[in-house]
Amino acid sequence: MSNVHELKYLQDQVQELKDQGVYRVLPILEGANEAEVILNGKKVINLSSNNYLGFASHPKLKKAAIEAVEKYGVGSGAVRTIIGNMDIHEELEKKLAVFKREEAVMVFQSGFNCNAGAIQAITNKGDLIISDELNHASIIDGVKLSKADKAVYKHSDMADLERVLIERRSQYENCLIITDGVFSMDGDIAKLPEIVELAEKYNCMTYVDDAHGSGVLGESGRGTVDHFHLHGRIDFSIGTLSKAIGVIGGYVAGSKVMKEWLLHRGRPLLFSTSLPPAAVGAIMEAVDLLSSTTEYTDRLWHNARFFKAELGKLGFNTGASETPITPVIVGDEAKTVAFSKRMLEMGVFVSPIVFPTVPKGTGRVRCMVTAGHTEEQLVRAVAVFEQVGKEMGLI
Repeated sequence: MSNVHELKYLQDQVQELKDQGVYRVLPILEGANEAEVILNGKKVINLSSNNYLGFASHPKLKKAAIEAVEKYGVGSGAVRTIIGNMDIHEELEKKLAVFKREEAVMVFQSGFNCNAGAIQAITNKGDLIISDELNHASIIDGVKLSKADKAVYKHSDMADLERVLIERRSQYENCLIITDGVFSMDGDIAKLPEIVELAEKYNCMTYVDDAHGSGVLGESGRGTVDHFHLHGRIDFSIGTLSKAIGVIGGYVAGSKVMKEWLLHRGRPLLFSTSLPPAAVGAIMEAVDLLSSTTEYTDRLWHNARFFKAELGKLGFNTGASETPITPVIVGDEAKTVAFSKRMLEMGVFVSPIVFPTVPKGTGRVRCMVTAGHTEEQLVRAVAVFEQVGKEMGLI
């Protein structure tokens, strides 16, 4: 009889991952997450980071983080509702509200925490949540935590969204339509203007998770709501502080009453220590930089367009991307992992994305172009794509 502590059932499942060719060992980054990095002891071009604007190692952000530590220490020491609410947390929320052109902002410890905390707090039994089928895992988990009923519409299919509304809206008290602003695996943008029209027609609230739109779309990276000029018509706008902003954390932007309610019912706020001072100081500096110039977002988009065009010329399938997220679709799971491995051997790190993150048979390497890349680095990366693509019969 086997020993229960051997966790045999987990051993079997890990072996299954190995048999399928999708078992992974974490790559180890030595130093800052920049355009070129030392990964597992080797210098490579980094095309896998969410550090869109190069802020993760920006000298001004580092200085602001150090100054915050000197004044406030390394941790806040409590949840915000007890004694972990520092004046810098309040200042950050005011700054973000002005930047986002919204009435109020509630900051959480991560973007995932925003969805885990906000969705269940703003919906109840007798309500309906309608979600895009390609929404991020954190939205799916957040929806699971809610007592509301759930429905899913086909990805960015407005006819299907209206079908759900016609069939089900009248049976519920409140209805919340949730979508990503930018879809993280394909890089396409949600049809927000159409979603808002339908939401207003059927008396629904709207909730946009703008993790990959924050710092990328809109004026100086104000996000997809700003990009489509929909201020005041999106009820809950979620932003991340860990991707383009380069630090850690997330926030919900919207009305004053939203903030008041989340302070009483947003469980990650109530039961988890608030953001550390270093993070808050650095985030405020990032918001100041974005508020003062479009230089970083301009460079990001220049690089993204250049890179996409070069891959397109070679005949790679980059899907429906409209943003700096550039998937190179390979298809087969094991072949995708092998493609990524060969790219790394040749000095370019592009992470393989396979099932269950994306549907079976749509494996891809997801290229994340940043403002930190030079044109010369992108040209070198494209040359490696060409060589490996030809080797593996993809182009």
